[in-house]
Amino acid sequence: MSEDIELTIQPWDHLEELVDQQDREALRQFWRTLTSSELARAVSRMETDKQQLLVTLLDPDDAADLLEELPHIQAADILEELPAADAAAIVDELDSDEQVDVLNELDDDDAAAILEKMDPEEADDVRERVKYNPDTAGGLMITEYLSYPLNAKVMDVLADLRSHVEEYSEVDVRYIYVVDTIENELLQGVVRLKDLVLTPGHVDLMSISLQDVSSVSDVAGLDDLEHFFDREDFSAVPVVDQQGELLGTVLRSDVHEAVGERSDKKLMRFGGIITGEELRTMPTAVRAARRLMYLLPTLLLTALAASVISLFEDTIKEVTALAMFLPLVAGLSGCSGNQAVAVSMRELALGLAKPADLMRVFAKEASVGFAIGLVMGVLMFAMVLLWTGNTYVGIAVGVSIPLTVIVGAVVGGCIPLVLTGMKLDPAMASGPIVTTTVDFCAFFTVLKMTTAILAAVG
Repeated sequence: MSEDIELTIQPWDHLEELVDQQDREALRQFWRTLTSSELARAVSRMETDKQQLLVTLLDPDDAADLLEELPHIQAADILEELPAADAAAIVDELDSDEQVDVLNELDDDDAAAILEKMDPEEADDVRERVKYNPDTAGGLMITEYLSYPLNAKVMDVLADLRSHVEEYSEVDVRYIYVVDTIENELLQGVVRLKDLVLTPGHVDLMSISLQDVSSVSDVAGLDDLEHFFDREDFSAVPVVDQQGELLGTVLRSDVHEAVGERSDKKLMRFGGIITGEELRTMPTAVRAARRLMYLLPTLLLTALAASVISLFEDTIKEVTALAMFLPLVAGLSGCSGNQAVAVSMRELALGLAKPADLMRVFAKEASVGFAIGLVMGVLMFAMVLLWTGNTYVGIAVGVSIPLTVIVGAVVGGCIPLVLTGMKLDPAMASGPIVTTTVDFCAFFTVLKMTTAILAAVG
């Protein structure tokens, strides 16, 4: 019976129990049994003070390992509540790319306070890397790598690896980099670990280097990195500055993770989360404020679209059935617009569409909208006729549908390109603009069409 009860204990309950007991060893062993998602969920269920106690109970090295399993924003939230000295000790132990990612999520003052308490040499290195855009090679690279001079022999490298096993165990050794000199690390070649191990010791390191040395600039963007790894079958690529000096390496796995995070943020922004990031562990006031920044402008735009109804009060009074079908017309047209937005966003991401393709997109979406509109118009005419028996309302709704669907498709397809050309975020603004435009057109077209038909028949 006791075993059955224990099985029902949730990970966060057990984690919090161990924190309360301040059992460091049991705590260390338990959290390492959890998957990344289980750990993130367990930590998010804990109160802020318990989260702080959790990381302070662990050694800085273990605390760093724990934070690396959490989303960057969640790790940053925990660090900013700690004393600067304690946070600095943990950041010192993070992998170099994780240091940059977590510090970028902190306020400038909090990040500066932590850097001030870090090892001076490490802090200077981090300050240099924080200057890079997070979605560039410089922002994604790790600075833990192994490099050897041109004149090194294979036996020298293997001897060095064996004599520094503990130190190099923290380095993701996949390639050995050949440089001009240790003081002046101009990249000359790349040696695969397999080739190093299988080559006689007297052979020069440079002679087993890959023939074509591939590298990327420190300012190369995420799209460039993604395309590089799509073309090349490497697990990492060296990063160099303008002079060709080796700065670090970018791992394929880190690029895939960054691409996924960017897609997630775009989805969040498309859903109205302006910052592209929100967790329920954040303070309620912060979350509410961020959502209101999107909802308040949307309220104003929606009110503007709905105001057109007031221009046709007499028509609605005469044909009250219209009130039932106005949301249907607007909804169908809005869905058509959102489909077009999704296609444009996808083509922009793949590089298949540019702002200069505006007229091409306009024509393509107009033709698709016309075809969809005809089908939906006929179906809506039949539905209205069967539902109300009013032929005039059926004609008004049936004729309006193709027009509004075309508008929705064209606006939805073109707006992301226009916003991209204006250097604005298409994921953030496309939704409200498309919704407002389509609703306005749908309400106006149906009501104007009905008014005209009633006037014609007397």
